[in-house]
Amino acid sequence: MAEATVLIVPGLRGHVPEHWQTLLAQRLPRVRAVEPMGRTDLDCGARCAAIEREAQSIDGPVIIVAHSGGVIMVAHWARHTRRQMRGALLATPPDFETPMPEGYPTMAELDANGWLPVPRDPLPFPSVVAASRNDPLGKFTRIEAMALRWGSEFVDLGAVGHLNPASGFGDWPEAERLIGLLDTEQATDTSTIKARNR
Repeated sequence: MAEATVLIVPGLRGHVPEHWQTLLAQRLPRVRAVEPMGRTDLDCGARCAAIEREAQSIDGPVIIVAHSGGVIMVAHWARHTRRQMRGALLATPPDFETPMPEGYPTMAELDANGWLPVPRDPLPFPSVVAASRNDPLGKFTRIEAMALRWGSEFVDLGAVGHLNPASGFGDWPEAERLIGLLDTEQATDTSTIKARNR
């Protein structure tokens, strides 16, 4: 089976050298990344187009690794793409349908830029949603319900904040294990992932 290329999809941030996605990209043998767009350009359509360009430019199988707002981008993008994916690791998605802390986009801004409503369609590829119990950007039970609608396997990370440098992460080695589980011949049956996270 051909080894997959990992496509990293960042959230609403610029380039952060100490972010776990940045560190992960430095270790993986086959990796591409969607360019971070920060919080000033909130156009969801432009971000989905950037995912499509990168995904279509990769030969062979692809596994998406998205974080935060990047997860919501993937949910929007997945409704329209015809690019086959081997799977997706979706880490700490935010709940854009409830107000977020000060400094983050408002619901009105998100709505005006095409983020709302957040798609709840089943994703057309195997996926794992990894969620935090104390994420300031998404209540655990709401993220779990969203993962269920997407048809994703759900992994409880415990209390890891938003899994970003502000929450004390840095590196996140668990990402490589979850990518490895998606990048197997059993990738269409993510019960393997569920069994190992009980």
